[in-house]
Amino acid sequence: MCGFAGFTGYLADGDAVLERMMNKIIHRGPDSAGKYIDDKAYMGFRRLSIIDLDNGSQPMFNENKKIVITFNGEIYNYQDLRKDLIEKGHVFANNSDTEVLIHSYEEYGKDMLNKLRGMFAFVIWDSEKETLFGARDFFGIKPFYYTVADGNMIYGSEIKSILEHPAYKKEVNPVALENYLTFQYSVLDETFFKGIFKLMPGHCFTFHKGELNIERYWEPTFDADESKSLDEFVDEIDDVMHDSVEHHKISDVEVGSFLSSGVDSSYVAATFNGDKTFTVGFDYEKYNEIDYAKALSDKIKIDNYSKLVSSEEYWAAIPKIQYHMDEPLADPAAIALYFVSQTAAKHVKVAMSGEGADEFFGGYNIYREPLDLAEFQKLPKGLRKGLANIANAIPFKFKGKSFLNRASKTVEERFIGNAFMFNEKERARILKNPTGKYDHKELTKPFYDKVADKDDVTKMQYIDINFWLIGDILLKADKMSMAHSLEVRVPFLDKEVFNVARTIPTKYKVNKSNTKYAMRQAAHRHLPDMVAEKKKLGFPVPIRIWLKDEKYYNMIKKSFTSEAAEKYFNTDEIVKYLDDHKEGKADNSRKIWTIYMFLVWYEDFFGNGVKEAA
Repeated sequence: MCGFAGFTGYLADGDAVLERMMNKIIHRGPDSAGKYIDDKAYMGFRRLSIIDLDNGSQPMFNENKKIVITFNGEIYNYQDLRKDLIEKGHVFANNSDTEVLIHSYEEYGKDMLNKLRGMFAFVIWDSEKETLFGARDFFGIKPFYYTVADGNMIYGSEIKSILEHPAYKKEVNPVALENYLTFQYSVLDETFFKGIFKLMPGHCFTFHKGELNIERYWEPTFDADESKSLDEFVDEIDDVMHDSVEHHKISDVEVGSFLSSGVDSSYVAATFNGDKTFTVGFDYEKYNEIDYAKALSDKIKIDNYSKLVSSEEYWAAIPKIQYHMDEPLADPAAIALYFVSQTAAKHVKVAMSGEGADEFFGGYNIYREPLDLAEFQKLPKGLRKGLANIANAIPFKFKGKSFLNRASKTVEERFIGNAFMFNEKERARILKNPTGKYDHKELTKPFYDKVADKDDVTKMQYIDINFWLIGDILLKADKMSMAHSLEVRVPFLDKEVFNVARTIPTKYKVNKSNTKYAMRQAAHRHLPDMVAEKKKLGFPVPIRIWLKDEKYYNMIKKSFTSEAAEKYFNTDEIVKYLDDHKEGKADNSRKIWTIYMFLVWYEDFFGNGVKEAA
């Protein structure tokens, strides 16, 4: 688990540039550093030692030194792959999973990718072919950023490395900002830095003599198996989760586990047989899960280490957190992940976490909406639209207004994922120079088209896997853990787990009273009922309360009237959101937070904010 950075093309001071790029991500790999330099490629690496501690340093080579790799991640089936490659005649110099990737590339080329089980982003330089080949894992657990400038490719595990290269000129991407205001995260392939892109999950690339070719090598699909009983699915889930956890435990250092009061992290913690769990809570009673986590840890006989985060600590950490994030993220739970990672990193180098369970097994409360709307949606669409129009004509809120609005729309019209902040009219009103790109339905339509024959719940899962999971959940999991030189492993986000999850019928995922139904039945085998059945909360954070406090209200108002705010926003409009919230006229907490996180990020990277990782 590490970080890498590099570029193609000769630079007179290329070694110094590469060193600066590597130094920007020293938090990803504080244990050691390595470089490969020839007159056509510069590759840098920072290492966090997890497997083959003595011999796993990178960049790493094949036998004749013609092929070199930098790799971030873990390949959980590397021992089986290594055995097969030895039988085919490959000679290994060490016991690392990194060397398995090199020989897999030699043997299979890009076909190697579907043989892998794990999380990864890597770059291979084939010096004889003068070709750069790279890939990102199936679900986007590990990050990969790149740009092409002056005919050369510049890349890295974090954007801040790319900013150190003299060929890239830093500029804000206004289209990214506009769509972020709707989704609460950077939703486009092109990042907030104009011209810098994300390599998307399940994609690989080749770069040869100035030409970049990107292709998708894998994508998730759903195919419900109606022939199996609930009990059969519960058995399969429990078996595959135990298998995944066992694979994710492979390490030459101690592995711990994050633990909230929810079923996902609890299920992982109860099955991994480790010694340590880690929990954070906030200094508000209903936002504190520490007691739940301690009680479960006692029951499963694991030590629990916790931290109660004060309001002052939370707010003080925000600039540093947005710096580490690389792009704005308006999910308040990111800060909780920052502190739980900080707590875990004092004790272990690796921690397991529960990300992915909701997307795979149908865990979000919003997935019950198609069931709630089902009867009403039997009415003719014209009648439903008419009732919604009447409701919207009434100037005040009333019970049922939101229901009528949502019931008047198809799932394709109403659902873009677990967050929907500003609609197109709202963001056009608050932005000083709106671009008009894109209507949120333009972005989701290609994905909805691929699941046009599926039920609404499955469609929602598919959208979340391709949007929310990548842009929010996994972004914060990677960046917040690596900020503290901690590797986070996510056993739910495993190819074999998905192969089971993709076949579960909706009736075993979501019902009128529960979500993740089949998975919860599997969890029941290892957890108390109160945990296995606990309603989905996420990381509860008291943002709504804080924003009414004079201290934090004034802090945000200062930001909302700053020079940066004046550059991008109609400040009267955004201050009104803040004032209305403080006065109790509306709960604008998430919209306020979305704007504020962008302004904090802007100050970090274009103003006088945090300049170095800390």
